[in-house]
Amino acid sequence: MKSKYIIAAGLMSMTFASCKKNFLDIPPTASISTVTFYKTASDFQQAVVGTYAPLNALYGNSTTLPTQPDAGDWTLGELRSDNTGFIFSVANRGFPTFEQADQFLDDGNNVAVTNKYSSDYTIIGRANQVLANIDAANIDATLKSTYKGEALFLRAFAYFDLVQYFGDVPLNLTPVTNIAQTQVPRNAIAQVYSQIIADAKLATTLLPKKASAEVGHVTANTANMLLGNVYIVLKQWPNAETVLQAIVSSGEYSLLGDYSAIFSNSNKNNAESLFEVQYTADPTQTGLLNGFGYEFLPALPNPNVIPGYPSSSSNTFGNWNLPTPDLINAYEPGDKRQAANIAYVTVGGITYPYLKKYIQGASIYPFTSDDWQVYRYAEVLLFLAEAYNEDNKTSQAIPLINQVRARAGLAGVAVTDQAGLRTTIQHERQVEFAGENKRWKDLLRTGSAITVMNAQAAKIRANPTAYYYPAGVPPVPAAYNVTSTRLLLPIPNTEIQLDPLIKQNPGY
Repeated sequence: MKSKYIIAAGLMSMTFASCKKNFLDIPPTASISTVTFYKTASDFQQAVVGTYAPLNALYGNSTTLPTQPDAGDWTLGELRSDNTGFIFSVANRGFPTFEQADQFLDDGNNVAVTNKYSSDYTIIGRANQVLANIDAANIDATLKSTYKGEALFLRAFAYFDLVQYFGDVPLNLTPVTNIAQTQVPRNAIAQVYSQIIADAKLATTLLPKKASAEVGHVTANTANMLLGNVYIVLKQWPNAETVLQAIVSSGEYSLLGDYSAIFSNSNKNNAESLFEVQYTADPTQTGLLNGFGYEFLPALPNPNVIPGYPSSSSNTFGNWNLPTPDLINAYEPGDKRQAANIAYVTVGGITYPYLKKYIQGASIYPFTSDDWQVYRYAEVLLFLAEAYNEDNKTSQAIPLINQVRARAGLAGVAVTDQAGLRTTIQHERQVEFAGENKRWKDLLRTGSAITVMNAQAAKIRANPTAYYYPAGVPPVPAAYNVTSTRLLLPIPNTEIQLDPLIKQNPGY
């Protein structure tokens, strides 16, 4: 069953399109006024679908035949971490956005940085429009509750993404109607988190259960999961336990027996999925296309050497998000997840790994229809285990970890002390969610980013060919130098130019 999110998002991407003066998404002067538009349940349904739509750009989408990779969240959430890297191409030097993100050489002009900032604020701007008008609407009470809950969740989700990557950001909770309202200072991280929690808490009371929710749309437990994630980042362990345990107790979700089935295009929105960004390979659905299955392969002379891919002249925009030796070596012997996540292909006599979970085949070059898993039940279990462990309830954490390991064909954990389990949980997260944009944020929140990334940097400099640099081509000297000033992303320079009250993060 296709969700209304998929069916209507192409239309809504046009309905809500405008020439933005600022990332806070000012409505175009030639559009239908909010007084005229926000009347019927259909109006709000379209508006909510339009609020979901920028998620596709946030996670990565291709609206036309691409000539380069998309600048999706994988660039900053995975490629930036020790999990994945890129093949350095001497012949093609046209993709600096992605190399710079991996090498910690990005600045305020980086396309991936700008895409994240603008996509999140587009979500926020559209959510604000819904929330400003929904209470006064004369529509069915159940629909009103659902639409309001979805808008609150999406606003909270976007602000949570922003605050983790950028730190202090402008907190805007009402529709922007003029230029002056976009020129605002950044709010402190604590203020932003306070609003995220308030929005997500309210969303849990308004959203439906999974059984009655539209396919592909968020539910009350999706909002609980967002809250749990926030509490984990803030180290509020008892609060995290409460909301995560509520998901487990609900019985709405379960681990699939086969890890690889989670990512199958024939098994979208499955029993393990709490929230996934919806994509399609239908070329008529502008804005819902992605090229993950091509971008995450080496630049093959013809991608049809991979089963399920149609013939084409080349895959010139590949070479990205390839598993590093560090990720490959993180898997224990016998871990079924390794073969499900990582496969190999030989190009020019060199064998490279690729993220198999996103290589699900395609019908029309160069588009694939893989959804992006944002939250799934395995993460509920590992987050809850982490909260229990940090709250000195280690014995309650172990069975949760072992559920995840058992599916992977592994024995239960051998350690039982808090420090040992802390390391075990982060290891399980690395191998369970490989390629799912979790790793960089995990390194940040655990305070290990500088240590882990500089240790990898030393290995890259010592043996560049092991990290996909051609023989005789080392990284530039400034690359992979990770300091405290590189942990937050730069505010996009375009935003600083438009808003005199915005200041750049230190170090850029």
